[in-house]
Amino acid sequence: KVQGDVAIISLNNPPVNGLGYSTRVGITQGLDKANADAAVKAIVLTGAGTAFSGGADIREFGTPKALQEPNLLSVIRALESSAKPVVAAVHSVAMGGGLEFALGCHYRLAAPKVPVALPEVKLGLVPGAGGTQRLPRVLGVETALNMIVKGDPVNSELLAALPGQKLFDQLAASPEQLLEEALALARKVAAQHAGGAPLPLVRDLPCTHPNGEAYFQFARNMVKGMAKNFPAPAKCVDAVEGATKLRFDEALAHEREIFVSLMQTPESSALRHLFAAERAASKIPDVGDDVTPRAISK
Repeated sequence: KVQGDVAIISLNNPPVNGLGYSTRVGITQGLDKANADAAVKAIVLTGAGTAFSGGADIREFGTPKALQEPNLLSVIRALESSAKPVVAAVHSVAMGGGLEFALGCHYRLAAPKVPVALPEVKLGLVPGAGGTQRLPRVLGVETALNMIVKGDPVNSELLAALPGQKLFDQLAASPEQLLEEALALARKVAAQHAGGAPLPLVRDLPCTHPNGEAYFQFARNMVKGMAKNFPAPAKCVDAVEGATKLRFDEALAHEREIFVSLMQTPESSALRHLFAAERAASKIPDVGDDVTPRAISK
């Protein structure tokens, strides 16, 4: 929808706005439409309901739809190449592909207490759509690598308070005010770029570590002790090290190669099976969402 001179694109794929095929198509079509509309000066991306995005749609894992164009890498490219500024308004959840997707936007605004994570390591994988390349550029190599290797969520206000961070341009006063503040930010940056000044891209930020070789060797030794026989944590270190050594596109291709090879490992296959099984165990067949369980008092 369009509100004044700002187009609002809302992800709508319950329960957590997973970035499934139809959602990815909807985003790219929305971007094309907004860029073609002369009345629109900026774009706000947000999530319908209670989530921004929980990442890849796990229902599509292992199916052709997961890779069908536009895949997540193509959607992020479309965000980066938008001629009009794109502001991500992040509320409730930004995990995995959802965080990678936000990192492809020109500006990011978050509500307080949003859990932010790249949890792919828990499925025996590395982030596969630029997470190992863009997160170190906005949070610094050490903070980003810790988040990627552990996969645990960190609250948005903790990340926004880190010195020099470029993950969030602004923290909203409350979830209720997020959209209003995102619209104001979108109008402000549209005015700033009206003269044709280039839009900021995370991929253009520097990515270095003052003690490169020594730090990554230390990280590998630490991860070896933690990871036992799982290959993914050590591969996370390789991918982040690539961000500091290779040109962005080469490092992105390297990350993708690692992701695809890990997807074929028995460890990842087992962890993904377990993830799906735990969720399936909490559902009872033939009981609809409209059924309310009776209260048990004793």
